[in-house]
Amino acid sequence: MQAWNLILEGSVRQKQDFASISLGKNAIVGILESDWFVCDYIAEEDSVLEVIPYENAEQLKQFLIQKPEYREIFLHAVMEQRHQMLSLYFKLQVRISKFYSFVLSVYSNYQKLCSDYKLDPLSFSCMESFAALELQHKTEQWEVNQSISLVKKHINAYLSLMGQDDSLTVGAIMEAAAQMRRCMLGIGEMVQYANDNWGIMLAENGNDLFHLLFDLGIRAGRRGLDVEPVKKEIFYLTGYIKKLKSVPEDLLKKRTAQYEAYDFGSMSGEFTSRQELDITKEDCLEYILDYAELPRESKESIKEAIQAFGALGDRTSADADAYKLRKQVTPLFFRLYEKVFFNAVKNERSITPIIEMFLNFGFVDVSLTGEEQSKALYDLTARLNRFSSEHVYTIYQWLKSIYEGKKEPSKNDFDQDYKGWLLEQKKNGDLTQEQVQQLQDNLEEKARFELQNMFASADKVTYGKITTFCPILNDYDLINSLDKMAVTVERLEGELNKLRKVDYQLFYREVDFAGPGKDILNHEQMNQEILPDIILMPNAGTKAMMWQETAGKTRDTSARFVFPIFTMADLEEMMVETAARYRWEMCRKIQGVRWNDIHERSLTSEYCDYLQFYRKNHDLSKDAKDKLKNALTRARNNYREVFVKDYQGWIKYESKGSFRLNKTAREILFRYCPFAKDVRNELKSNPTYQNMIPKLEADQAKKLQRINALYMKYAKAGGEMTQQMNENALFYQL
Repeated sequence: MQAWNLILEGSVRQKQDFASISLGKNAIVGILESDWFVCDYIAEEDSVLEVIPYENAEQLKQFLIQKPEYREIFLHAVMEQRHQMLSLYFKLQVRISKFYSFVLSVYSNYQKLCSDYKLDPLSFSCMESFAALELQHKTEQWEVNQSISLVKKHINAYLSLMGQDDSLTVGAIMEAAAQMRRCMLGIGEMVQYANDNWGIMLAENGNDLFHLLFDLGIRAGRRGLDVEPVKKEIFYLTGYIKKLKSVPEDLLKKRTAQYEAYDFGSMSGEFTSRQELDITKEDCLEYILDYAELPRESKESIKEAIQAFGALGDRTSADADAYKLRKQVTPLFFRLYEKVFFNAVKNERSITPIIEMFLNFGFVDVSLTGEEQSKALYDLTARLNRFSSEHVYTIYQWLKSIYEGKKEPSKNDFDQDYKGWLLEQKKNGDLTQEQVQQLQDNLEEKARFELQNMFASADKVTYGKITTFCPILNDYDLINSLDKMAVTVERLEGELNKLRKVDYQLFYREVDFAGPGKDILNHEQMNQEILPDIILMPNAGTKAMMWQETAGKTRDTSARFVFPIFTMADLEEMMVETAARYRWEMCRKIQGVRWNDIHERSLTSEYCDYLQFYRKNHDLSKDAKDKLKNALTRARNNYREVFVKDYQGWIKYESKGSFRLNKTAREILFRYCPFAKDVRNELKSNPTYQNMIPKLEADQAKKLQRINALYMKYAKAGGEMTQQMNENALFYQL
């Protein structure tokens, strides 16, 4: 977040999922934000906004001193927007509270109906974990009452008083902005709670209240009992769902159509078996093997091997028999996965929760993961959106994106991409030119290449314990609750953003200007942030890996990071280590064959030179040289691994003023991985950085001056500012 935007004309929708408010003329876009945006802002009509540079309260104070006419505008805007925000908060809080009470009421009515009919209720594990929301960011009713009195009765007197003194004005604005942010964070918690729990009423996997009632109606009807009370309850449930508009319309139509077409007076009406599932009573392994449609002999061999693995006393044992069995099971699992995957993508309507558990989590059977964890995995299939975003994929979603042609396959262990591998096969005589041409655009073969290469290798690496690796998820690895182990989008983005707040240049790359350059910007390189794609491997692992620094030969494609989908390891440590390897490999890619040539100054060339000749470095003390010698020994003389350890210290300690690196390493890292402005401001007074920080900021200001001059020339020639140009200018201000 870099600035506030005052709306001069038009209107903007401030939105966080389904919670939103409209900001009109004289409202301030971004006033509640800090660091990273928590809301989206969408123009509702043609709008004009004035950019108000904002970093802190002091900058705001200086702005208002220079432009006192904005005092009343800002004060009025912040009071109105705070009132809107508080109103939204309490409306949503009432909505969430009613939702919780409604679910309890429907489930209680279901249990009573079962008792009245003398029928056993179905197992419904979702209710065991369903609880009222406990907000971390709370807003009290008195805050709303105060806001109402102020906005409705005393606004003019308040503006008159607060506008008399700069400190009062800025204090009132900042206090209200902080209050709004706390309020919005609370709204975010409610939105997350709602999205995680709407499915308890009606879910894709059929594990919901609607199914419980539908099933009860069927069982009651088959006994000749009156099903009208059940129908009333279903009408009550679906009416509430329609009113909330929280469930996809097509899903609601599909499920209600099945219900409405059902003849409750018949003894043989059709009811989808998918919705009759009690995961603990299913033979899931048999189900998955049937779904794969394997030949009988293959099916039996896989089943026998997996059952033998499950029967092991210690599945992580290092003895020869256990090791041999894991080695046997591993290729069989990937063969099974391949068959299931292709059947699933070719007929997605056939995918059931068991298949989702297998494809996304590596689940095979309840006997291997235990009843409690199997139920939790089953419940997670209704919340797979927690593992999915623009840049985060479960392994199934990733493979599907390749099968659909949205992504290209990753490189294999020999650093070959799909086309390179085909050419190698042709060179070896395994493929003809005609076969190469047929296969190069074959999406199924591309997905198979990814399955057999990146997936098989990355699954083992992210597991973390190579010698005891087995791709089947089992209870030996699930040592805590899945909620605590789940590597969700929220957790990943939190760690990624924490890192970007320190190493702000991490994902920025220089790319060619994209647009009509009016012969001014045609050859200009633009700094553009390109976030990595993160692929979640179906295991409970301890390691992450930077698989590829770019998706192709060009610099403007996302890197590929792989993480386990469940972990008890420190996610922050995993992210920083992965980023360090990305830093090194990205520099190598940009520099090409001269990546370690000191005549071409770069991160890798300077680090290689520093490590190669550290004994002759007069800036290093004897103690520093001894530490470096030990570091190289531990890294087996691998320069990249020494850099990775230094980068971890750079992010974790040096950025906080706790110095762990020697002078030479610190200077190289500051040159190529400089700290963001907020971190630099904290370190400016430290003698260690007194020369480095001013020099960096002077260089950035000089580059920004040049960029702005180019942009002015470009605008005079009739060019229009683009998002890419704005981002490039912003880069020099971070």
